[in-house]
This record gives sequence, C-alpha cells and structure tokens, in this order.
Amino acid sequence: MTLETKKSVFVELGKFLKQFSENDTVKESNVLHNDLFFDDFEKLIQLSQSHNGWYTPEQVYFAIKSWADALTEEKLDKWLSNYHTELSQNNENGKNVALILAGNIPLVGFHDFLSVLITGNKALIKTSSNDQHLLPFLAKYLIAVDENLKDKITFVAGKLENFDTVIATGSNNTARYFEYYFKDKPSIIRKNRNSAAVLNGKESKEELEALGEDIFRYFGLGCRNVSKIFVPKGYSFDAFFEAIFKYQDVIHYEKYANNYDYNKAVFLMSNFKLLDNGFLTIKEDSSYASPISSVFYEFYENIEDLQARLKADSEQIQCIVSNDLIQNSIPFGQTQNPQLWDYADNVDTITFLLTTK
Repeated sequence: MTLETKKSVFVELGKFLKQFSENDTVKESNVLHNDLFFDDFEKLIQLSQSHNGWYTPEQVYFAIKSWADALTEEKLDKWLSNYHTELSQNNENGKNVALILAGNIPLVGFHDFLSVLITGNKALIKTSSNDQHLLPFLAKYLIAVDENLKDKITFVAGKLENFDTVIATGSNNTARYFEYYFKDKPSIIRKNRNSAAVLNGKESKEELEALGEDIFRYFGLGCRNVSKIFVPKGYSFDAFFEAIFKYQDVIHYEKYANNYDYNKAVFLMSNFKLLDNGFLTIKEDSSYASPISSVFYEFYENIEDLQARLKADSEQIQCIVSNDLIQNSIPFGQTQNPQLWDYADNVDTITFLLTTK
C-alpha cells in the first residue's frame, strides 16, 4: 500500500465517523459501506455504557467527532508532511508493533493504531478490558475499505508474541512491569500524567466555562483533563464556581456521584479544608493527580517561578492550559481536542516507528 492509499483509507473512515452525532446523526448516501456498518455502529455507541459505565453515549459521540475532525486529507497531509520522504521509502513488510492500549476514555489508543498502520507496520493489539469493542469495529471498517489491511491488523486475546517493538500505555505501576517485561525490545512506555491550568484572575466567564470542559469531559478520566489549577495568591474561586455551574448535571451519573461522595468523605474525615459546590470539590494540594470529582489547586507568587516549576515537573504533565500565561500552553476548552501532531508525552510516535530497527 502506498502512503496515498493508506491516507485515503483513513479519510474514508473520517467520512464514516462524521455521520454520527449525539443530536444529529445522519446517514449519508455517499459514504462507503454504510449498508454494512452504519446501523451496527449506532447500536454499538448506544451499548457502550453497558460495556463500560463511564462510556456514556455523550462521551462516545464526542470521541467519535474528535476523530472525524482529525481524519481529513488536509490534516493528515499536514501531520505527515514532516516525514514524507521517510514514509515514501518505508518498507511495507514492516515491523510487528505490539500495542497495549489503555481504556480510560473511548478510543484512547486510536492514535497509536493509526501511527502504526500509516508507517507501513503491522499492529498486534491488546485492548483494555474497559474498551474492547470500538477499535475492533473501526478496524473491520478499514479492512472493508481496503482488504490489504487485513494482514496488518491483529487483535490479541492472550499473550503477545512475535513482535519487534512495543507501545504500551498504563499506570505508573503497570509501567514498571512493562519496562521489565519489554526491556529487550525498543519501546514507548507511557505512565500516569495529568494536565494543569494556570489562572491569573483576569479570565472571562467564557474562558472559565471552557476550563470546565477541560475538567469534566470524560468525567476527568483522561490524562489531558485538568486536575490541577495554579492561581495567584489571594485568588477567589467565586467566579470559577459560577462559570462551571453549567456542568452540574455530571452529578447525575451514578459512577461519578459515587466517586464524589466517597472522595469528599475521605477528605472530610482527614480534616482537609475543601471548597465544594455539590458536584466538585477543590483542595489545596501540591500533587498533580487529583481523584475523580476533585481538582487540586496551588497558589503561586510570580509567573516566572511557576514557569520554572512546571518545566521541572514536565514528566508529570501532559498539557497546560492558560490565557497565554505559560509558554506552549493551549487555550481553555481545548485539552480534549488534540491535533494529530500533538503527541502523548511529547514522544514523536512516527519518528520512533520510522527509525527503530
């Protein structure tokens, strides 16, 4: 398969995904293989919460839309333009790449899956028990578009064998296991990371509402969700709480509500000082990783010192949002809309796949 062919297959997948929306799903007549896949995919979306209680239709539709927006010819071309020479020369009898995927948010491993296939390699995929249905369905669609992909995609139920390289995502604990188990293989091993926001008190209501999206999307389960907020000395959270009130319905989801009740009780029994609005607690804490339904905050005195602190802690941080207060930060509300070239942990997956022997 040429690079152009591979790109075209994923563009077709993007067109397929673009049909599905929480409020306006429309079956388009010009999308390939709709007769075989459209109705079944819609059913799968509705069933996802029975497979994983966090995968509500709203969250699955959001993930689908994100990938529909990403899988366009223009964005694929922009992403791959930096590697065009290497990709054009790449050997199609490529490496067997073992993918060990997380399942914290829907389709969280799709970028690794895409990267392996677009570089001409073969994907040996071990899905998380929390996300066993969405990616295999999309793989079947891709194979229907181009049957040459059939030999490039294998889902593994048991032990991973006969692989050349590894991309594994998990917790800090599982990462230690991965590092030992795969010590003789070239690998990318991802650990826990969290995202942070930096405020200065001059944010508009709209910006703070967008920060709520960064906090509550996927119930806060993603590494790109904001779990820590840095605020200047003397900061009042009144405007923040007022702005995020629009997300109050999150407490109606049983799994989230259970976490809110449990974590709030633990904090109170430990005599921690909390701010609470009935669906989110915020606690002063130096850690980056807060429990579900809670956000940690920390005061800072000057932005230069904070910038140095964040740089020193970079291996704990996935992304930072601010109103241009921090170098390379992203706008409020955009943490869960990464571009194809926004690599997890800032590790260039394409370069790794192209250069690893």
